[in-house]
Amino acid sequence: MPAASTTLRMLAVSVIASLTVTGCQTFEDAGVAMGRSELVNDLAARLDRALELTYSADYQLPGGQRAAIVQAQDPARSTYTYPGGQLTVTPEAITRCTTTGARPQCTLITPPTPGSKPTVTLFGEANQQGLVTPPVVVGLLTAAALDPQAVIKQSDTTVAGHHAACVAVESSSSGDFTACVTTEGVLGSFTGPVDGKPMELALSNYSPAVDEGAFEPPSGAAVVDRRPGGS
Repeated sequence: MPAASTTLRMLAVSVIASLTVTGCQTFEDAGVAMGRSELVNDLAARLDRALELTYSADYQLPGGQRAAIVQAQDPARSTYTYPGGQLTVTPEAITRCTTTGARPQCTLITPPTPGSKPTVTLFGEANQQGLVTPPVVVGLLTAAALDPQAVIKQSDTTVAGHHAACVAVESSSSGDFTACVTTEGVLGSFTGPVDGKPMELALSNYSPAVDEGAFEPPSGAAVVDRRPGGS
């Protein structure tokens, strides 16, 4: 499994390479290509840097629901909390929890290779429940940038008191969406379809501090260990 920082940089580089101006393009085409690649490169770099941060981010979802992302370093670990569930990644295990029943149910599986981050597919449940994760946003931006018919417009805003750069995308390949990334590299907001499902979230609170308890299974959870040698 490739390291997340390397993956994001490769995504940005691949987009820039794919949009290199050829001899048959006009100067206008060149400007569009360069602008599109620069947008992806900047936002990917911001999200890349955020993977090395320690922070807590709370998100507002439609219908008053909430989600959160918490990250810490040395060792690198993260947890994603969303309606009905929680996903935690530590050097010891990947822990998936369902919190819809009377008692939370958690399953531990083998963690990622040391020094790497989980693949995008691991976030499928979080995405379906409304928490759009940064790797998914990078993938959507990359797909849009590779679409020669895509229209990508940039703007700036403030989300939860933090400056953010935004892109509004109109694309037949990735769908129409808007994404904002704060100066710190944290996902500020997202509106658009993910796997065919309409999604919307906005950062409501950001802190450089974390609660170490966020990386533990919910209180009272029933835990099944499916790692080799687990019980």
